Amino acid sequence: MKPRIYNKLSIKLVIITTLVLIAALSLHTYQTIGFFKENLINISKEGAFATSDIIKRSTRYSMLLNRREDLTQTTRTLGNEPGIKKIRIYNKQGIIAYSSDTTEIGQKIYKTSEACIVCHNTPDAKPIVDTPDNTRTFVMNNERVLGLINPIKNEPDCYTSSCHAHKSTDELVGILDVWVSMKSADATISTGTRNIIFTSILITILISALSGIFIFYLVNKPLKEFQKAIVEIGKGNLDYRFHIKNKDEFGIIAYQFNDMSRKLSHAYQEIKDWSENLNEKVEAKTRELKNIYDQIVQIEKLASLGKLSATVAHELNNPLEGILTFSKLISKRLAGENKEGYAKIIQYTEMISDEASRCGKIVKDLLLFSHVDGEEFIVSDLISLLDKSISLINHHFEINNIKLERDFASKDIKLKCNPQKIQQMLISLMINAIESMSGRSGGKITVKLTQENNEAVIRISDCGTGISDKDIPHIFEPFYTTKELSHGTGLGLSIVYGIVKQHKGKIEIEETSIKGTTFKITLPIT
Repeated sequence: MKPRIYNKLSIKLVIITTLVLIAALSLHTYQTIGFFKENLINISKEGAFATSDIIKRSTRYSMLLNRREDLTQTTRTLGNEPGIKKIRIYNKQGIIAYSSDTTEIGQKIYKTSEACIVCHNTPDAKPIVDTPDNTRTFVMNNERVLGLINPIKNEPDCYTSSCHAHKSTDELVGILDVWVSMKSADATISTGTRNIIFTSILITILISALSGIFIFYLVNKPLKEFQKAIVEIGKGNLDYRFHIKNKDEFGIIAYQFNDMSRKLSHAYQEIKDWSENLNEKVEAKTRELKNIYDQIVQIEKLASLGKLSATVAHELNNPLEGILTFSKLISKRLAGENKEGYAKIIQYTEMISDEASRCGKIVKDLLLFSHVDGEEFIVSDLISLLDKSISLINHHFEINNIKLERDFASKDIKLKCNPQKIQQMLISLMINAIESMSGRSGGKITVKLTQENNEAVIRISDCGTGISDKDIPHIFEPFYTTKELSHGTGLGLSIVYGIVKQHKGKIEIEETSIKGTTFKITLPIT
């Protein structure tokens, strides 16, 4: 929906700008015209005063000599000068003694007339001789006239003259009244006023026009672009972009709007892709959850198997202890008989004793391994832990016809660790090495122990098939396995990784190929 023309922001800005200009220029014009009129009137008054003083000086000598003919001729001559309408001289009684208009000579001017009220506030009041502005303005024959009252003071030359009868106490001897035409001044004021008003109107029109042009290009045009963009976004065209390259506020808004529409487009595309592939993703998640469930079931089986192994080991320990005790007792009794025929039997009973002792040791280590203890770290001998771990899975090496090679460069390496977890880590790595060599006849696994600086370094190498490049980044992730679900849970190496990190160590695949893999474990030495 397009806004009406008077509702547009640009039109409002132009109207407001124009109104402000009209108000400001009107006030300025009014003040300028008033100042111009006031100055011109003051100039006219100054000219009238100057003219009045000239007239008064011109007639002074004739007055002192009481030459009435000269005064009459001077008054009439000066009264006919351009710009002077009339010249009057009043005596002390207010009678017109001299005038450029001879018809009014002898007439009495009362104190209530417009000429006298300038100096007399009331008819009976004493006249104010020294007033700042003894002027008045009136209209005569449709023309403004400026009247100026100039008092003729009683000076010593006047009352000491032999021809005059003025007393020294008299303040005035007469009044000079000069009428000056304001026609020229009014014409100048009218012309100046018209020029000022015309100039103000012209300036208002020019500034309004320029403001309108600037507002159109700087405000209205970008706003139209914004309006178009919003309409396009509303229609679903999220790929619409602004092409405003200004660096002002509109440019910043355009940049942010483009960024917003770009993000909206990206989010909408993601939602669309998600909606289109929702069924596939649900099926993939379902399969993933099923795999996790199967792995959890397998973990529960392993946990139950672990408990069962601990119980079986505990139960087997008693009969093995009996076998060991009685085999030793038989060996002692036969040895006491000192019969040569018993030597072979003694050898067999000692063999039974040794094997039963070895079985008891294995069962004891299995019980220690299956025992769940706290996170207490103690100082332990790393070589002893390696030997115990190897003895626990020695039968795996024999069953799979795998040769175990020990390479211990140091005889005494102490770690502050959790012995059970270190054994768990070592057994898990060696079992993984055995499983990687399944299907091959024979083979060799090397367990190498070295001391580098202040760290113990264990390398477990096998002759298996190696690890593929795509599996290496995920090899230590939980539930990630390359084996069938029935053969692995994907937790072995992740648990190994956690145990190593718990001991502030580091585990990595040092090398892998079709010829085998080497795991490198670094642990800090106490």
